[in-house]
Formats: sequence, structure tokens, C-alpha cells
Amino acid sequence: MSYCTLNDLKTYLGIETDDDDVLLSSSISRAQQAIDTHCRRTFEALEDSTKYLDAVEDVDGRMLYLTSAGELCSITSITNGDEEELESSDYVTEPRNDTPYYAIRLLASSDISWTYDEDPENAITVVGKWAYSESAPDDIVQAAIRLASWLYHQKDNSAEMERPIVAGVATILPAQLPQDITNLLAPYRKLL
Repeated sequence: MSYCTLNDLKTYLGIETDDDDVLLSSSISRAQQAIDTHCRRTFEALEDSTKYLDAVEDVDGRMLYLTSAGELCSITSITNGDEEELESSDYVTEPRNDTPYYAIRLLASSDISWTYDEDPENAITVVGKWAYSESAPDDIVQAAIRLASWLYHQKDNSAEMERPIVAGVATILPAQLPQDITNLLAPYRKLL
């Protein structure tokens, strides 16, 4: 799962050979990691994963808040703390028409309530795609291409003070990302 493809980056850079594919692929991975770190979120999920929520701490009335588990963009199943699986007709997401979801609200017409059998901790199970969206928004794709390009060009700028430093498997980025990338990412940065 990458926010941009190798072909996207090669097209952007005007590269037609395969000579630097390993370095370009590494730049894409590092760019995606830097974007996620800067924005404090993951922008796409290709596979389902399971998160467990507290039937007391994460619940307020009919609302199940997902904050402790992360951002959710697609729901596959919800199992209540009494091991009963909810039907999609029993709940709505908040917000209803956009992702990421921050809560799941049981419908007033439903006779279900958030509950648990023995312990409230990890009683409610939510299976789905835990990310901002199922595929990265266009601005994030463009930021990934631009940042991967910037990282790739750093190989030619060894004397530049604002270059990333690679130490083993870790990449230490300069204090600031290029301004155009920061501008693209600004609306997506998660506030703490």
C-alpha cells in the first residue's frame, strides 16, 4: 500500500529507465512514513483489521466513540460485548456522509444497547478498514509524489543542510518539509 506508485513518481521525474527503481521505491516508502508522521494519521487501508473497544470508557449513551482505536473508514462487522453481531440497520456512523468515522451511534429505533458480559475492557469488537479513507485523497497522492521526488533528489545534494539523514533503517528528515508539501498536508493534519 503506497500513496503513489513507482510509475507515478517516474512520470513526475521524467525517468524512463529502471536503473534507480530501488532508490525510487525507497523514497516512496519514506515519503509515506513522513506524511503519516506529519499528519498523525494513516490515509488508506487496503485490508480489514480488528480493534477492541471498552463497553464503558468508549461509550456515552447510544454512542460508541472510536477515538481510542483510531480512525475508521469502512465497517465490516461490529460485535457487541454480549457477543451479538450488530446488523448495519442497527446503527449509523458519525459523520454519516464522510470518512473518517469518529463514532458509531445505535439508532433510537433499535432495542440494542452497548453492553458486556463479564469485563467491559475490549468487550466490543469492530472489524473494518482503520484509516482516514480506503484510498489516499488526491492531495495526499500529490504530496507523496512531490516528497518522494524531493527525497530522491537529496542523493545529489550531499552538501545541502536541509537534506534527510539515513541512519540504518531510520530516516531523519530536516526540521521542515518543503513548503509546498506542508501546504498540501495542512488541511489533513490531525489536531491532538
